[in-house]
Parts: sequence; structure tokens; C-alpha cells
Amino acid sequence: MPTHALPASAYVATDGAAYDVFLGRWTQRLSEPFLDFIDPPDGRLLDAGCGTGSLSCAMKRRWPDRAVSGVDIAPAYVAFAREQSGAAIDYKVADLAALPHPNGTFAVVAAQLVLNFVADPHHTLRELMRVTRPGGIVAASVWDFRGGLIFQRMFWDTAAGIDPGAGRARDRLFSGALALPEGLLALFEGSGLQEVQRGSLTIRMDYADFDDYWGPLLGGQGPVGTYVTGLDLDTRGRIESAVRAAFLSGSPDGLRSLTATAWAVRGRVS
Repeated sequence: MPTHALPASAYVATDGAAYDVFLGRWTQRLSEPFLDFIDPPDGRLLDAGCGTGSLSCAMKRRWPDRAVSGVDIAPAYVAFAREQSGAAIDYKVADLAALPHPNGTFAVVAAQLVLNFVADPHHTLRELMRVTRPGGIVAASVWDFRGGLIFQRMFWDTAAGIDPGAGRARDRLFSGALALPEGLLALFEGSGLQEVQRGSLTIRMDYADFDDYWGPLLGGQGPVGTYVTGLDLDTRGRIESAVRAAFLSGSPDGLRSLTATAWAVRGRVS
């Protein structure tokens, strides 16, 4: 979920390794069903809002002979992605609102978990369409924050019972238009894309124990990490204890497997 054309405070994206532990390992799992949903035609592929490279690396593994590119506005995330893939993928630091590619460059442009964090989704989608060839596919996915993101819902609802600031942060995140069931679909249907289709993709988020769940939040990435690291130590400690109790749910610490669902939409450029 990297930042695009947002104020720095809206999505902190400063540490690729921290993001990869916090969310990147799970975007790797989402990438495979997302690619199945897209069903890409032959040609060049763009991972728009690539973060630390989960989707672009999945593209390259699946289609090693195709040209794959990735774009993200966060230099730290792009640097991390380059370290993982070397020269196999063409990564660039750029804003999705002004892509550095000519018209019609790609057969597929896919934006995984990013459009709800851009300043103007309508403009950004038009830019994704611009760099897609006629007959090509534009696709996007966003977390179903309100109804399908168990690991974050557990955190925010628990924290909101202790700190009203957590409730306000949760409400801003969960009430975003694109996170609602019809939001991403409406965006695509109003864009001029053809053959628009929507899907629901569910993966499982595995945590070895509570420390595996809580520790990545201390990396300070994204809305959750920004909130946690901005707390005073007393409030953070009280929230950690309450979230631990919710995570354990009366059983000994250990493996927990939590579901996460994303909305996915694809359309064809005319």
C-alpha cells in the first residue's frame, strides 16, 4: 500500500524492509490470485504502485520471458524491490499520477492495494489507461477494510476502545470510497473501460505468534505503523496488552491464521 501524491503524513513509506515484514509478505500471497483474476494477454506488464515488488516479482516468475516494469513513488520501497530482483524487472521511482511511459506501452497495468491511497483516483486511473494499449487490461485491487481485513480490524477496534484517536484513524481508513463494496467497481465503470468485472480475493495471513503480529507494526509503515509509533509509551503499552488478549482469545500464544479479503476489478481499454 505505498503512497502516491499524498502528504507525507498520510502514508509513511520510508523503510522497504520494514514494509516487507509488515505487509509485503502478505501482498506476495495476494499477487497470485490477483494475477489469476486479471488473466493477462500477451505483452508488457506494469506493476503500478509496486511497493517492495510483490506483484511484479510474481509476474516475472509466471512469465519469465515477458518485460515487467514497476513504478512507485517511495524511493525506499523501489530500492528494496531492486535488491530482490536485480535487473530482471525495470523499476522506476515515479508518481502514478504522471507515469514516465508513452501512450499504449503495456498490455496489462495492475495496481495492487494502492488506488485508495492516491490523491485523485479518477485521474490516476486515466493515467493507467493512457499507458495501456488498446485491447489491454487495467486492473486494481484494494483491501476490503471494513468487512474483510481481520488482522487490521482486530487492531483498530481494540485500540479504539482505549484511545479515541484510534477510532478516528480507523473511521477515516474504513470509510474511504474505494474500500466499500461498490467503490472500486464504480470507479472503473465510470472510466470508459469496457468489459468491467469485479471479484473478491481472500487469502490467509499467518502469524507464528503475537510477537510476529505486533513487531511489524513498530516499523512505522503505513497508517497502522504511523499510529502505533506515534503513541506515548503508556498508551502503546495498554493497547498492546489489549490487542494481545484479542489475538490470544483465551488460548496459549502461538500460530494464528487470519483471513484478508480484497476487492479486485479489471477492465479492457477500448
